[in-house]
Amino acid sequence: MKAIVLAGGLGTRLAHVTSESPKPMAPIGSRPFLEYLLDYLVEQDIEAAVLAVSYKWQVICEHFSYDYRGMPLTYSVEDEPLGTGGAMKQALETLSDDEVVVQNGDTLFRVDLQGMADRHRSGARRLSMALKQVADSGRFGRVQVSNNGVITNFLEKATNGPGWINGGVYMLNRQLFSDFQMPQSFSFEKDLVEPNIARIQPLAFQSDAYFIDMGIPEDYRRAQLEIGAN
Repeated sequence: MKAIVLAGGLGTRLAHVTSESPKPMAPIGSRPFLEYLLDYLVEQDIEAAVLAVSYKWQVICEHFSYDYRGMPLTYSVEDEPLGTGGAMKQALETLSDDEVVVQNGDTLFRVDLQGMADRHRSGARRLSMALKQVADSGRFGRVQVSNNGVITNFLEKATNGPGWINGGVYMLNRQLFSDFQMPQSFSFEKDLVEPNIARIQPLAFQSDAYFIDMGIPEDYRRAQLEIGAN
């Protein structure tokens, strides 16, 4: 499998630590967060990764160059903001694979990617999403799942209490972008998936693996304790 990492974030909520670098390069301990994410991809046997980059992307390229622990890296650079969907689509055009893993660059969700791939292929769907159950879904927005494991709805962030959330790991087929006419710049979640949820019928891959969203100041501090000390 190959992966696309969405690493173009500005990190406005972490401006005190990312003003001079892209959000995924925020320091966790003595290392940038993106190193921990790439470690995870290497450990999951991802054979190559495309980094979808934008804001000060040269900082990432100068740090990692074109290889990380034997995993080849390439860069898909946004000349203008493309949104998460546009960034995915552009990065996918650099690959010949019909199926790829897509990973948010500011979250670490250590799901079993091979298990996710097996479920994705057996379900013969264009999109699978990794979901994490949390005690308070109000910070993220809750995902509703049917009894047969299909995602049916996304609830707003104001919905408090325990629930399943989007963990920022996707497995998708190239056909997904061919089936919908989208503008050059668009949000993958808000503009493509949510309005077309009944047609896409994404599969849920529900996992209790470790999850952290370091783009939120509270979790950035938690990341320092939980992964930065390693």
